[in-house]
Amino acid sequence: MRSVLAAGRRHSVARRADGTVAATGHEGAGECRVEGWRDVVAVAAGNVHTATNTGRSHTVGLVADGTVLATGWNGDGQCDVAGWGDVVAVAAGWRRTLALLADGTVLAAGRTAEGQCEVWPWREVVSISCGDWHSVGVRADGRALAVGSDRRGQSAVEGWRDLTDAAAGYLHTVGLRRDGRVVATGDRATGACDVDAWEDVVALAAGSRHTVGVTASGRVLAAGDDAHGQCDVARWRDVVAVAAGSSHTLGLRADGTVVAAGLHDDGRCDVGSWTGVGPGPRMTP
Repeated sequence: MRSVLAAGRRHSVARRADGTVAATGHEGAGECRVEGWRDVVAVAAGNVHTATNTGRSHTVGLVADGTVLATGWNGDGQCDVAGWGDVVAVAAGWRRTLALLADGTVLAAGRTAEGQCEVWPWREVVSISCGDWHSVGVRADGRALAVGSDRRGQSAVEGWRDLTDAAAGYLHTVGLRRDGRVVATGDRATGACDVDAWEDVVALAAGSRHTVGVTASGRVLAAGDDAHGQCDVARWRDVVAVAAGSSHTLGLRADGTVVAAGLHDDGRCDVGSWTGVGPGPRMTP
């Protein structure tokens, strides 16, 4: 599943309908240097581990020809994607980048210490997501896959079925079922897993400690840590996609504009001038 909106720890990224990319926020490692990117069809924003707050992050772009671009901090090789091809989706997490290939297999680059890059055995995958210390995938048959840290049960997805998508946060994972309901596993202390009552959901995102969903009517649901107002999304309307970062949330409206809620430091929520954000043309890898 291609994402045209991405939220990192301290920056935000969007893919415009003309294939260019907009970015705002902290640029301590060059993660917002995307002005020269062209023919991009999807974007991803790397997070920074919640306990470090170093500001070092990275941004990934998927080009229409199936190649991948990356900019920002490369301390663990998470930006070493120049040789990748035949890619149909990308995801970025803490010190890590994943790529879904057209044949349903997955590539990984970056930090491997917790096993989060051990995705080489995965097959028939249709969706991927990066958390801080774990990686999640959804197979064509609706089953979920997870590798990496499971210290709070965030990788305990083996019983999930009938999924269309999944999203990984810091210590939790959420899955979107075909019936529009949402399942969750992992740390429940923040409330990010309090999604049992959600219905009619069509899109999902996981921040570090919060979860956001879009309903078929264009309204937005949120659960979890709201210390900075990142869950203050109840008044949003006509939303078609969302992205969740460490302490902020982005919403893409049907008219191609973007709204933001949460911590405004570093300019990460300065998206009011963005227009023309939306999906790209059909890929021809």
